[in-house]
Amino acid sequence: MTNHFTKVLQLMSGLIDERLNERKMGNHTNGDVLDSLLNICPQEIDRNHIEHLFLDMFVAGSDTTSNTLEWAMAELLKNPHTLEKAQEELAQVIGRGKLIDEADVAKLSYLRCVVKETFRIHPPAPFLIPRKAVEDVEFCGYIIPKDSQVLVNIWAIRHDSSLWEDPLDFKPERFWESDIDVRGQNFELIPFGAGRRICPGLPLAIKMVPVTLGSILNTFNWKLHGGIAPKDLDMEEKFGITLGKAQPLLAIPVPL
Repeated sequence: MTNHFTKVLQLMSGLIDERLNERKMGNHTNGDVLDSLLNICPQEIDRNHIEHLFLDMFVAGSDTTSNTLEWAMAELLKNPHTLEKAQEELAQVIGRGKLIDEADVAKLSYLRCVVKETFRIHPPAPFLIPRKAVEDVEFCGYIIPKDSQVLVNIWAIRHDSSLWEDPLDFKPERFWESDIDVRGQNFELIPFGAGRRICPGLPLAIKMVPVTLGSILNTFNWKLHGGIAPKDLDMEEKFGITLGKAQPLLAIPVPL
């Protein structure tokens, strides 16, 4: 893992060097995040911090999104009726074989339900990001001492039968007529956290996941590798900072 991070840091360093060279030649009109950080470097932030900040952004954005897409495909292949419904909706609304774009997502109600249900049953970060109490806090009768690390166990919330009917079952239909959303307003579904420190990647994820998932569902049929029956697909979880699949999904795209 350390070697992988080192390679990514080297890549980030190369990108920064490239941008610095462009700025020296007067080509510095991108106005993106990197330009903004370089504008305050080294007075408020040094280069090492910039490199590690982009490492955080890269790892957090790519790992969680790829895990979510893998879980969504695994659940759809394990539950063929949901896969069929999602593909039928795509065929009717978009047209079979076409890629979808961001504007299409609002018209794909069942696909959005599939994404919500994936976030519910397989939250990308099962304990969110650790927080620290800056002072003694009383919460629901419990005293949380100053400097305590606080974790939100959303993995347990998704198992709570008082909040969800058949919580272990993958049922996108549960969101069909529900106003529950993933944006931090409904505490039974907070895969990105809530409040002022909600995950900054939320806007990207809620656009990127349905667009990518919808496109791969609409351009191929899919089957499990090795003739595995859907009911026999291994769905064991691998715990870590992100919630991955213990056994990587092996799925075969079949041309339409």
